[in-house]
Amino acid sequence: MSQHRRRAPANKVKQRRLVVAAVTAGTIALGVGVGVWAADGGGTSSATATRQPSDTGSAASSGATGTTTSPTPSPTRTYPLSKTPRTIPAVRSHTPARGPGWRPASGERVVVGAPELADEGRLVAGELGLVYAGESDDARAGDVRLELGGDKGANPESYTMTVRDGRVVVSGPGEAGVFYGTRTLKQEVHGGGSAPEGVVRDEPAKPVRGFMLDIARKPFSADWIEDRVRELGDLKFNQLGLHFSDDQGFRIASDTHPEVVSKDHLTKAQVKKIVDLAAARHIAVVPEIDSPGHLGAVLAAHPELQLRNVRGLAARGAIDISKEKSASIVDDLLNEYAGLFPGADWHLGGDEYRALTVSDPAASYPQLAAAARKAYGSGATVADLATGWLDDRADTVRAHGRTPRAWNDGFFRDTSVQPAEDIQVAYWTGKEIGARQPVEYLRAGRKLINYNDEFLYYVLGEPQTFVYPTGQRIYEQWTPRVLRGTTAVPAAYDGQILGGTFAVWCDLAGSQTQAQVAAGVRMPLRATAQKLWNPDKPSLSWAEFRALADRLG
Repeated sequence: MSQHRRRAPANKVKQRRLVVAAVTAGTIALGVGVGVWAADGGGTSSATATRQPSDTGSAASSGATGTTTSPTPSPTRTYPLSKTPRTIPAVRSHTPARGPGWRPASGERVVVGAPELADEGRLVAGELGLVYAGESDDARAGDVRLELGGDKGANPESYTMTVRDGRVVVSGPGEAGVFYGTRTLKQEVHGGGSAPEGVVRDEPAKPVRGFMLDIARKPFSADWIEDRVRELGDLKFNQLGLHFSDDQGFRIASDTHPEVVSKDHLTKAQVKKIVDLAAARHIAVVPEIDSPGHLGAVLAAHPELQLRNVRGLAARGAIDISKEKSASIVDDLLNEYAGLFPGADWHLGGDEYRALTVSDPAASYPQLAAAARKAYGSGATVADLATGWLDDRADTVRAHGRTPRAWNDGFFRDTSVQPAEDIQVAYWTGKEIGARQPVEYLRAGRKLINYNDEFLYYVLGEPQTFVYPTGQRIYEQWTPRVLRGTTAVPAAYDGQILGGTFAVWCDLAGSQTQAQVAAGVRMPLRATAQKLWNPDKPSLSWAEFRALADRLG
């Protein structure tokens, strides 16, 4: 039965008209804080204001599809200019607009414009409780659309996210950028929030944004590592370093040399699952078999390769690089794992070779001095021999299409043999014998990755002079140009600094549990992510940043 509305008395109609007129005049006179929503969602004003939940229109149910759609903007509604979203890392640019924004609703779709984006589409659809609808050209209310496009010369990790007309479009020149756009969207709507109307344009400042984990000294479970991969992906990191061979253990199964593998280790199937999960989040896994030092686990199975000084005393963890078999066994392992780790980068280590930490290497290790002269001439030194070792291992991984990197104390001053130009410097310390300032490497044209042990080293048990780094200190004092200590190198070298890596070292493995490590690195990882994405002074205070991290989980 139909219902008929009763007509209001004439005097009440007149009163309502007077009230409406007064409100309209007052709004025009004030001219601030409120504006009529424009159909194109435009507006380039720098003014920002938070859209309150009440600004979101009610969802409408579609009888044809049986789905619930996002609020449809109405020209009769009024909205303040949207506020820049708060995410970690913070977006680089947001153009505000007037409109209801977007939030996920049951039954809404994620569609993609290219088959290459299927993984990104399925992932974000599952995370937000949406329907993955595959490739589609049609547009529906509430859609999240992922597209490849834009300037082909642009940063492949850049993206644009447009929220307009009750829909979201994330586009970028590469799959990685589109993925990062979905991470921003995920954070925006976390906990019932909404993606603000307008356009986000975003890209990282540095191409290397890494987290390194020492699984050699302390075995970590595959599940724990997978959890870190998911965390890293949401923070827009793009590298996971695995230091899996050291004096205390060799932690990945081997077919070529099973005798070197520790009892507690990861299977290749477990590693492949980690690598695949990381790849789905655009994270490359960077393996490290450190040599010619830190090979204690290998040498335990091959004591005949142990480096010994002139008195027959063993140099802990050091392999005798004067012996041909030493090179053979390390190359066997490098070649074997090249198939397991398909990423573009490989860490060769090269640090803390015991033969070069004594006052007179030639006198202490005459067999190395003799091998150096035989290989490189009468004036060659033990440092030349060690440099030649590094170059040979670089040749091994380069044959697999990998770019080599090595710790800065694996590069030696005044050698006749020079490290290959493409070996990147993983700069971590200035405490080694013959230490060189970072500028020396930069002046030589080398590319550096920042592992500054003053800020980015989380060393279990805090041995020697190490203390656990804090997120606040990284957030307030560190930038990628702060390579050593607390002093930044000149800005002219910024382009040679590829980025940075936060590292967990397990020197005193029993000092923390896996859960304690995860909790301890939580805020340092978020601060590092922020400063690698944008090294400028953050707009949020540390207290605000920490509160944001707590809200986002």
